[in-house]
Amino acid sequence: MKDPAAFIISQTSIETAPLVSELRLHLATEITPIWQATESHLAEMNIEPPFWAFAWPGSQLLARWILDHPESVRDKRVLDFACGGGLAGLACAKAGASEVLVNDIDPLALDAAQLNATLNGLRVKPLQGDQIGKVPPVDLLLCGDVCYNQQMADRIIPWLRRCAQDMEVWVADPSRPYAPKDGIDILSSATLPTTMELEGKTTRETRLCRILPQPR
Repeated sequence: MKDPAAFIISQTSIETAPLVSELRLHLATEITPIWQATESHLAEMNIEPPFWAFAWPGSQLLARWILDHPESVRDKRVLDFACGGGLAGLACAKAGASEVLVNDIDPLALDAAQLNATLNGLRVKPLQGDQIGKVPPVDLLLCGDVCYNQQMADRIIPWLRRCAQDMEVWVADPSRPYAPKDGIDILSSATLPTTMELEGKTTRETRLCRILPQPR
């Protein structure tokens, strides 16, 4: 894609997430083209499904917790893993994190996260590529909705527990059946709005968990 930033701007509107009014984002809405596009149309354009264009319940709960508890991230190095549009990472930057890395396997998500950072006068650093299996050099690892199927959960949960030996690991889970049920501390929970188009329901019971490390 010749100009990812121009594409993102043309396909979204500047909005705020229901739970995070402090941060403006480039988001898909009912009136934006990317919301209305079919998967086949996106495939013809060689574009992955635009997960970065939505403020998912998990990222909203993460961002809300961080902004309400800025001491939890202040002066820390943070990685927003599977960042989408970077909402959780932006909250960390706003709350005073010393460095915020944003990672996603979709390059457009990294472009969107940087655009959103600029929109809010904040700074994030993109980290490209699949990071699962690596131990990032950070103090806090954030994950939104990453246990959305069994295959992904089987791959990611052992990695998160390994990372939890060296850093704080927080996962926001919107009631996915594959998310960890034990070896966690629950930091927060809330019923968050979503849409029928995205989730097939209008709300999601969402919890924010701290992953406990696996035994050495």
